[in-house]
Amino acid sequence: MAFYKIAWKRSAQKEARSLEKKELLKILGTVESLATNPHPTGSKKLVGSEHSYRVRVGDYRIIYNVLQSELIIEIIRVRHRKEAYSK
Repeated sequence: MAFYKIAWKRSAQKEARSLEKKELLKILGTVESLATNPHPTGSKKLVGSEHSYRVRVGDYRIIYNVLQSELIIEIIRVRHRKEAYSK
């Protein structure tokens, strides 16, 4: 079984730091689990993108890219569900 490397965009790190500690711990646990299973139960592919997926953690969404050829999971966004998909 291949393990993926987790890479955070700087903007996603900033968004995660602004969360409450309780929510942040849940999100970090989910992100760490993506290293072994990039498509967990409940993850969905985003329409209009080749490599982007989202996973739900409570009221928050983690939006990430899966780069299969390089074994990298790139965390793009960590936002509340109301704001997660706005550009």
